[in-house]
Formats: sequence, C-alpha cells, structure tokens
Amino acid sequence: MAGIRLVVGLGNPGPEYEDTRHNAGFWFVDRLAQDAGVSLRVESKFHGWVGRLRHGDEECWLLKPSTFMNLSGRAVVALAHFYKILPDQILAVHDELDLPPGQVKLKRGGGHAGHNGLRDMIAHLTVPDFWRLRIGIGHPGDRNRVADYVLHRPGRDEQEMIDAAIDRGLAIWPRLLAGQAEAAMLALHTGDAKRAARPGSD
Repeated sequence: MAGIRLVVGLGNPGPEYEDTRHNAGFWFVDRLAQDAGVSLRVESKFHGWVGRLRHGDEECWLLKPSTFMNLSGRAVVALAHFYKILPDQILAVHDELDLPPGQVKLKRGGGHAGHNGLRDMIAHLTVPDFWRLRIGIGHPGDRNRVADYVLHRPGRDEQEMIDAAIDRGLAIWPRLLAGQAEAAMLALHTGDAKRAARPGSD
C-alpha cells in the first residue's frame, strides 16, 4: 500500500485547551514534528497549522486544524484535495475514551464512536477508510461526564502513561511512512516497538 501522506492530529486550538485530554492528537503531531525537525506554520487556506516532513524519498504533511474539534474535516479535506491525498493515505491521531491511559491502537476505517473530530472527517471525506491512531485517555465511567472529562487535563500519572503511549505510536511511524501499515499495526499491538521502527525488517 501507499505510505501515509497526511497526519492530522485532532484537538482544539487555544491555550485553555492545550493540556486537555481531547488534545492528545495535537500532542502526537507536535512530538512528531519536533523529532523530525519540522516547523508547523499557520496556513489559512488549510485552516490549521501545517508542516512538511521529508524522509528520503517519502513526503508527508502534518496538520493541526485550527477549526475546533467538531469542524476538523474542513481542514483535512482542504489539504487532502489540494495535494491529491487519498483517504487511505491519511492518519488521524485522536484521544480514545474506550482505551485506558497507556494504551494505543492503530486501525483503518470504522465509525466515529461519538468522537466529533472523526465524525466531521467522515462527513467531509464521505468515506471512513482513513487510518486512526487511537491514544487511550480512559473513560470517566458516566457518559454524562464525558464532555467535561475530555476538556480537563489528566493527572500526572495519567499524563505519563499517555506520553508513553505516544512514544509507542512514534516508534511505528517509519513503517507508516513507508507504506507498511499492517506490519506497523502488528508490531504496535504485540509490543514489538523496536521491530516496528525498522522498515524492511520483515
């Protein structure tokens, strides 16, 4: 398969949201950009912060929408259409209520499970067949508390576990860029992060 050409971190702009659980996708993209030495700059035509990552012959765009979570698809589709990026070349990174802090899972397609960022991406792309990196943040135990829960910062222990999950997601990034998503998923889900980080080591 073709490699990932667009990584979109889902989150909300503004300092009041910066450290909240709902911004785990932003945290991932910030770390990926930092590790790759990529600067993210405001691009008004793409409704967000954008950077270009290059590794050998591979090229990928990084995106943090500035539209707020429930309008994320507007930014994604603007950039994807401009650069002719197909849905299965897109990786959405987002917080996941159904996984505890410290867990991270990769999958392709599926529904939105009530996540407004995914919901809007599916609506704008018209298909759900993009990749998702799901960063566990845990569940408050009561669905009526979800909105408040995701818009608050995690405790210190939780944050350390979420950061560790982001590290494991970053370890499989070389495989995703090289078009080895299935191998990356297997390595991530079996905990073999070192093997995941070595493209071509099948």
